Amino acid sequence: MREPIAFVLKGYPRLSETFIAEEILGLEQAGFDLRIVALRRPTDTKLHPVHRAIVAPVSYLPEYLHQEPLRVLKAWWSLRQRPGLAEAWRQFRADLPRDISRNRFRRIGQAMVLAADLPPDVTRLHAHFIHTPASVVDYASLILGRPWTCSAHAKDIWTSPDWELAGKLRRAIWTVTCTRAGLNRLQCLSPVGKAVHLVYHGLKLDRFRPLAPFRGQRDGLDQAQPVRLLSVGRAVEKKGFDTLLDALALLPRDCAWAWTHIGGGPLLPALKQQAERLGMSARLSFLGAQDQTVVLERYRASDLFILPCRVAQDGDRDGLPNVLVEAQSQSLVCISTDVGGVAELIEHDRNGLLVPPDQPEALADAIHRLIRDPSIRRRLGDAGGRRVAADFDARTSLSALAALFDGSAADTDATGLAPEAGMRTWSDGMIDETRLPPMNETASTVSRAASRP
Repeated sequence: MREPIAFVLKGYPRLSETFIAEEILGLEQAGFDLRIVALRRPTDTKLHPVHRAIVAPVSYLPEYLHQEPLRVLKAWWSLRQRPGLAEAWRQFRADLPRDISRNRFRRIGQAMVLAADLPPDVTRLHAHFIHTPASVVDYASLILGRPWTCSAHAKDIWTSPDWELAGKLRRAIWTVTCTRAGLNRLQCLSPVGKAVHLVYHGLKLDRFRPLAPFRGQRDGLDQAQPVRLLSVGRAVEKKGFDTLLDALALLPRDCAWAWTHIGGGPLLPALKQQAERLGMSARLSFLGAQDQTVVLERYRASDLFILPCRVAQDGDRDGLPNVLVEAQSQSLVCISTDVGGVAELIEHDRNGLLVPPDQPEALADAIHRLIRDPSIRRRLGDAGGRRVAADFDARTSLSALAALFDGSAADTDATGLAPEAGMRTWSDGMIDETRLPPMNETASTVSRAASRP
C-alpha cells in the first residue's frame, strides 16, 4: 500500500483546472491515497463530472489569517517545540526582505495550520503550482521534516522571481512541468542533481469519444448558416480575447460567422463593452463558466477554435492550454499563437494555424482563410486529432507521474526518467471509466467535496 500524499492546491474544485482533477482521479485509480488540501474554497457554481468521481477527502486552510486567528494560534502552539518550526521561521525571515507583503505572512501562517492539521500517516506533500501553494508546502515541509514535490505550470513559473524558484527547486525532491518552455526556465534555475521533468497534461481520450460527424461545408457565404467560431478560457489578459474581437471586426462585412465564448473572468464586462463599440454584439454569445459536458457539446458543434494567447504585462502567459488539446481531440481546427508551449502542440499549417500575438490583422487573415475553406479546416482538424491521440493520452502522463511518486516514496532524488520520458511511458487502464459520470449528465451545482469537514 502506498503512503498517503497531501495534494496542496490553491483552490478546489475549479472549473478552469480540469487537468488537476483528471490527474488526481487517475492517480487515485492507480492506487495512490491522496488527501486534498486547498488554500481557497470554491467559487464556481458548477462542477465537471470528474470532480464528482474523486473520492479524496478535502480540507481547507485559512484563506486569510485574520478570518481564523485562533486556528493559526492553536497551530503555532501545538508546533512551538518542534525544531522544524524554527527552521521554517529562519527561511521565512530570509524570504521576507525580498517579498515584504501580506501574502508572505499568510503563507507561513497557512503552513503552520497545514503542519498542525496534517494526519500523521501523511508522510509526503505535493504542491500544484510553484508559487503560493509551493511556498506553503515548502514551509510546512521544514516544520515537519517531510519531503515535498511540485508540479509547476504557467503563471507560477513566469511571474515568480528567480531567487524564489531556485530555492524551491533546491528543496523539493523533484519538480514536474507541462511544457518544454517551462522546463527550460526551471532547468536554468535548478541546482545540479535536482530533477525537473517534462510531463504533458494528458487527455482521457475515451471520455471524448465518439467524435462528432463531419461538420459540413459552411463557408461564410450563407448568412443563415454562419461558420461557428468558439473560444474557451477565462477572460484575462493573457488569453488575448480583446485582440480576437478586433480581428473579428476586420472580417469582410458579408462574411457569415458567429462567435461563442465560454469562461468567466474579470475582463468579461470589458469584452462585452468592446463588442458593443465594434457593433458586433449580435454575432457574439458569452456563455460564462460551464461544466465539461457543455464545453464538449460546443467543441462538437463548432467549425473553428480560436485562442490568441499573449504574454501579459506582468509576465503571465499560458503554458500549453488544455482547451487546445481538448478542441484538437475533437478534430476541431485551432488558431492560436506561438506563446508559451502552444507550438509544442500546434505546427503551423500542419495541424492548425499560428499567428503572432497581439496582431489582429494577421489573426483576421487566418480566421478568414479557414472560414472560406472548409476543406482546409477538415485537413488541419483531422491532423490535430491524430496528434493528440498519439502524444497526449492521459495514460502516458499518469504512468510517468506514478513512477515519479513511487521514486520519491523510495526517498530518491532521481527516478531514472529522462526529462521527456513522460511522453513515452505507457500503462494501459490507468483510469477506470466506470468511476466517471456520463459526459451528458448535468453536473451538480453543489460540491460534494467542498461540503466535507
